[in-house]
Amino acid sequence: MKRRNRIAACRTLAAGVLAFVAFSATSPGVATARQPTADGPAARSVPLRVATYNIHAGAGEDNVFDLDRTADAVRALHADVIGLQEVDVHWDTRSNFTDEARELAERLHMRVFFAPIYDLPPAPEHTERRRYGVAILSRHPIVRAENHEITRLSTQETNPVPAPAPGFAEVTVRVRGTAVHIYSTHLDYRADPAVRRIQVDDMLGILAVDSGPKVLVGDFNAEPGAPELAKLWGPLADAAPQGGKTYPAVAPVKRIDVVAVSPEVTVTGAREEETAASDHRPVVADLLLHRRGF
Repeated sequence: MKRRNRIAACRTLAAGVLAFVAFSATSPGVATARQPTADGPAARSVPLRVATYNIHAGAGEDNVFDLDRTADAVRALHADVIGLQEVDVHWDTRSNFTDEARELAERLHMRVFFAPIYDLPPAPEHTERRRYGVAILSRHPIVRAENHEITRLSTQETNPVPAPAPGFAEVTVRVRGTAVHIYSTHLDYRADPAVRRIQVDDMLGILAVDSGPKVLVGDFNAEPGAPELAKLWGPLADAAPQGGKTYPAVAPVKRIDVVAVSPEVTVTGAREEETAASDHRPVVADLLLHRRGF
């Protein structure tokens, strides 16, 4: 898949980035992120805490919309960069037509890039377009942002067929002089893994264009050991191979919310957070970004 040209990327950045002042049994075939050694690279590295959270459009496990509760759950992660999935922007009554990306950024005093999967005409008696997708919140400067296309099976069509569609978010964040690529994704939810397999190929094609540290977070809708995810493990490693289950949030039975890192990143710790502010649990990972090569 080809990257958009620089002009389009700059337009996306200008439109989508809002700045506000105000953790075993490793699954077979799944690469494990390296851990620091006694004489490891810490002195030459930069720490970064990242998280992934499917916010269920601001509704908890109880299906009650409460963006204050969502914001409190995100704030409690104390993360520097957070990939969000199932984000509504003026979508419909389920989220009171709220711009969740902007609202969360304002409440958390973070920058945000929102990457819609769907961008539809306004609802009757409303003027803002209805949008739904993924987002990335950051405490650090976002120096570049892009909404990539990957193969999707639309939920808005009666008889959908796999086709390229947006909603794979990438930002380049500069952390103490070190640039890191952060990607937020939401893979197909259907039992048939065919579309997820194609999506893995699409994402790897996009990641291959970038150099330096990379962190892919998201709701994979499959556990890391699933066959359709196998190609990820090599280019990337699972940051939390001993991590607990993440879905559903109450009495979870599956680990489908994942942080994955490239070889230029060392994982110093990871965990899932117990909260019912969504139907998923968030995952937090503490990382070291290696300076060499920059």
